[in-house]
Amino acid sequence: MRLPSEQLAAHLKRDLQPLYTVFGSETLLALEAGDRIRTRARAEGYSEREVLTADSGFKWSHLALAGSSQSLFASKKLLELRIPSGKPGKEGGEALQAYCKSLPPDTVTLVYVPDLDWRGQKAAWFEALERAGVAVEAKPVTRKALPQWIAARLAAQEQDADTATLDFIADRVEGNLLAAYQEVQKLALLFPKGAIAFDQVREAVLDVARYDVFNLGEIMLEGDPLRLARVLDGLQGEGTAAPLVLWSLSEEIRGIGKIIAGVNAGKPLSMMMREARIWGPSHQNAMQSNLRRFSLAQVTEALRHAALIDRMAKGLVRGDVWDELLQLALRFARNNPGTMKAQPQRRTSAAAFATHPALF
Repeated sequence: MRLPSEQLAAHLKRDLQPLYTVFGSETLLALEAGDRIRTRARAEGYSEREVLTADSGFKWSHLALAGSSQSLFASKKLLELRIPSGKPGKEGGEALQAYCKSLPPDTVTLVYVPDLDWRGQKAAWFEALERAGVAVEAKPVTRKALPQWIAARLAAQEQDADTATLDFIADRVEGNLLAAYQEVQKLALLFPKGAIAFDQVREAVLDVARYDVFNLGEIMLEGDPLRLARVLDGLQGEGTAAPLVLWSLSEEIRGIGKIIAGVNAGKPLSMMMREARIWGPSHQNAMQSNLRRFSLAQVTEALRHAALIDRMAKGLVRGDVWDELLQLALRFARNNPGTMKAQPQRRTSAAAFATHPALF
């Protein structure tokens, strides 16, 4: 059985299973999931706690031994197994499968693994853990879902804010959920219960957003020009190399072109997205929702623009590389009817424009 971390609290109110596996890339949500499981186990009388860490020198026979050993002081035990690498190896995989076939009585087992790719989730040992208990997935909170997540956290401390204020907070903490948690907690210390005004939040919330260059293609598809500008500014401020940003955008643009060409030839969209390496439900949904806004001619011109930016980055053409990266991304936002207001303005040098007018 698999549960997203946001459904764990409701599950624990109804039931406590003998085995839980917490995995995923969002550290804060994984830590909170573990805390919830421990709290429920203690409430049910699982007062003894034993922690095993499967590092390079770990002997997997200790897992079976820990499960079978009885305490002199408590009849129920919480056994935690941490696998920092997410790769138990052959011996560890076999030990985990054997453990799952015969879970020890009067024991709640909590297994921690880091984020696993699809291959890791198909491994026999992980599937055994999932079948024998509950796998709790700590997925990152997307930018679209972040205001609702913040609103729920505010509600838990008996505060609330309007949509504009929630969006403002989300913009300042995007990609950094631990910072978002800390900023929401800070609001509880600074202001009384009830509604929080936008001006109060603006003065209190720091800009602690973090951006992932590998999510840039999905952000470009969504077509919000102001967010594109903010993300690119953030990547530049964090010291991300411009060629890496160009590669990320170019890969997405090539993917758009490949999908359009395939769909026009009568091939299924799902097959073309696989061929274009568009992975993940949110990325695939963004592509499916926005694909009809794009054309092959648009893709061709964008790739020419990308080639120019590559020459700029190598010092062969004068111009502002980061501004051109923004203009490249905006080629796929400007024809979005919902995002035609207040678009960032170009700062392109006159020399670059005169040399390559068709690309602008």
